Formats: sequence, C-alpha cells, structure tokens
Amino acid sequence: MKLAVALHQPLGALALDVAFTAPPGVTVLFGRSGSGKTTVVNAVAGLLKPARGRIALGEHVLQDSDRGIWLPAHRRRLGYVFQDARLFPHLSVHQNLLYGRRFAPRGAQPEPEARVIEMLGIGPLLDRRPGALSGGERQRVALGRALLSAPRAILADEPLAALDEARKAEILPYFERLRDEVAIPILYVSHSAAEVARLATTVVVLQDGRVIRQGTTEDVLSDPSVTPLGARAAGAILSARVIAHHHDGLTELDAGGARLLLPRTLHPIGTPLRLRIAAQEVIVSRARPEGLSALNILPGTVEQIRSGDGPGALVSIRTKAGTVLARITRRSAAALALSEGVDCHAVIKSVAIAPEDIGR
Repeated sequence: MKLAVALHQPLGALALDVAFTAPPGVTVLFGRSGSGKTTVVNAVAGLLKPARGRIALGEHVLQDSDRGIWLPAHRRRLGYVFQDARLFPHLSVHQNLLYGRRFAPRGAQPEPEARVIEMLGIGPLLDRRPGALSGGERQRVALGRALLSAPRAILADEPLAALDEARKAEILPYFERLRDEVAIPILYVSHSAAEVARLATTVVVLQDGRVIRQGTTEDVLSDPSVTPLGARAAGAILSARVIAHHHDGLTELDAGGARLLLPRTLHPIGTPLRLRIAAQEVIVSRARPEGLSALNILPGTVEQIRSGDGPGALVSIRTKAGTVLARITRRSAAALALSEGVDCHAVIKSVAIAPEDIGR
C-alpha cells in the first residue's frame, strides 16, 4: 500500500505546495526547520485541513478537496509518534500498549502484541510507569502503542529530536527493524542527515514548502546538487556486507567488490550494512597515495563538481563501492585539475566512519 500526498496550503510568507508518494518502508521528509515537513505530516494525520489537496492510502481516500472528502483524524487509521512520547503517566507500559489496541477497528488484524513487544525490546518494561523510563524507552513504547492500533501507516515527527546521542543510538536499531519487518508506509520527519542515512528507503527533500528532490536514499544523498542542510552536512551512502572481524579491532566490509575497513561493529559476518561517508572526511588524490595512515583508498572517476558561493566545492566520485562525495576547496580542485571523467582516488579514514553512520 502506498501513501500518495498532494497538498497546497498558504503558510504566511510560505506557500506549501508538495506532491510525493511514500511506498512501504521509511519515507523521510528531509530539510531545514521551517521547510514545511511537520505541516505535511499534520495534514496527512488530519490535524490540519489544507486549502486544497488529495491524500490517499492505496484505495482509501483520506482527503480530496475536489470531491469534498475530508476524514477526521480518528477515522484515518494512522499511528502518530511525536517528538515527546505522550504516554499516559498513570498507566503502566503494558496498559499504554493496550490503550493503542482499543483503537484497532473491529475486524482489523493488528500486529500480535507479543511480536510488537519482542520487536521493540520492551518486555522488561511492561510493569513500569513512563516516569521510570529513559527517553529512548518511552519512544519505543509510543511506537508499540501506535502499531497495536492496526494503522494503515505510521507518522513520526522527529521522534529522536529530544534524545541525546546515546538514546538515539539505543532506538535507531528498533526503527530499522520496524522498517524491515512491518509492511506499511512510515512517513518520518527529520533534519538529521545521519538519521536519513540509517533509516530511509525513500527521501523527499523539502525546501521552502516545495519538493526539490525525491528518490532512493543512495541517489538523493549522493547528489552534490542536493544539500538542504548545507555542504557541511553532505555525505553519500554505500551498501556493503560484513566479511571479517580482525584482531586489531577493525571490521572488514565488501562494498561492490571494494574492501573497506572501519572500527569493529557488533554485526555478524554476512550482515548487509549501509554506511554514510561524510563528504568532509574524504580526501581526493589524482595518483594512488602512499605513506598515509588512512586505510580506505577507493579508485574512481569524477562524475560532477559543484562549487558554492564560498571557497568550497563538492566532488562526486564514482567508485566500485558506489558514489562518494568529497568536500574540498575550489583551489584544491583547480590544483588537481579535476573535471568530469578524470580518474582519481577517494581516501577515507577508518575512524571517520562513526557508529551512528552505520546501519542495517
């Protein structure tokens, strides 16, 4: 089932005018604060009635202004996970979960309670009250409550924004598992490139209320012309597979036939992974460098160079492992005589690949 969205809504100086499709998996609305992401999610949820638009989940039409259709929020069968978990403080975790099941329509088949509890790792928490949970634990419970309402889709409005890095690292694997095991669309709002890289199967980039790019995570994040958060946040996605864990604390990956080394991960051999390589952590060399401490050297060819208004440039390099972005100065690009089609090497330090940039 796909979620199809087309909306128009005046927002002061900003006119929201978007159209996109969210297939099963995680579709991330990505962009700066104020670009219209939360407004879109609230419109899908039925918390906002746009001036014009059409929203449909498969054959189920939630809004069609041309036909005079607008379902209120409680009839849309959508699960909503907010920045704050919004659990009932006087109820236990288990009672909060059961409250979600009350909203499952008669005849619907929600995810089995035991499976949801196991999938989200909240079995040990069932007898606790929300006040005794960490931020990450509360968000997992909120996610379980949403799943048990038998939703046709899940909406998540920056659910990790209020968490510190440790709590984000705790909950991200559960969102990955949800993405891989629950066959409904998940519309997820974020302005974190690392979250997008870890979770998204589809990315919709919003800027000033409009969609400027939509596609797979790899295609969108590897495009040097799409940098909604600025060049400092740019980075590309590589797909790889764990092939060895070495005694010196490094894990070896196979990425399209290229070998990559990174600090040891807990993923078993054979696990497919996605890596985000930050553009500012990539060095470009025309000849294969020698005498460097960096362990990852990928031969490739320059695909595109995008220069900004300042001294910097983003270079897109096609390698066996996938497309890599490098953030360098325009002076360096000129000194290396870089242009489309030129052979070069992308140099990546192993320790530059942070744990939060590694996902299933």
